[in-house]
Amino acid sequence: MASPAGWERHPEAVLAFYNERRAQAWLAAPNAGHHAIASLAAAYEVVVITQNVDELHERAGSQHVIHLHGQIAYARGTSEARRRYRIEDAPIHLGQRCEAGTQLRPDIVWFGEPVEFLAEARAQMASAAKVLVVGTSLSVFPAASLVKWVQEAAEKTLVSLEVDNLPEGFTFLRGRATEILPTLAARWLSEANAL
Repeated sequence: MASPAGWERHPEAVLAFYNERRAQAWLAAPNAGHHAIASLAAAYEVVVITQNVDELHERAGSQHVIHLHGQIAYARGTSEARRRYRIEDAPIHLGQRCEAGTQLRPDIVWFGEPVEFLAEARAQMASAAKVLVVGTSLSVFPAASLVKWVQEAAEKTLVSLEVDNLPEGFTFLRGRATEILPTLAARWLSEANAL
């Protein structure tokens, strides 16, 4: 991720980097893990909280996705107004401006910038009956701190290849999301249908 200082010194390089990432993200397809999470909406109210800036959860069918670090398919102006524009896979060029007259940049949270929607994510974690944390070692903050907001009575599962410190009350399933989530989602759906 870029930083505000990198943007100020080398805006063309930063734009080129994110233009390439945007093109790659646009060509990517949701995997079995994304589809498994989306399938849970058949029996549960599912809110996805992600640090990923792609739209693979939405493409898999998830309806309520909170993007903590922004979305690469959007651009925004550099003024305080932060007007957002959906650009899909289109590149952003130096000199391309928003309605307020400021340079467009990727709608991505860069190092040193505040994480977006953190309060909403905390509220969702605090009210969830089931919490599924996927693909993280819980080492990137402040997003990793969201596990501290989960209520004690919630069913808590962490799926990852590794984790430094397993949060209290979480069941750890070591492995790839593409291998574990389809089975886990099928079990949760079966349990919900049995009620």
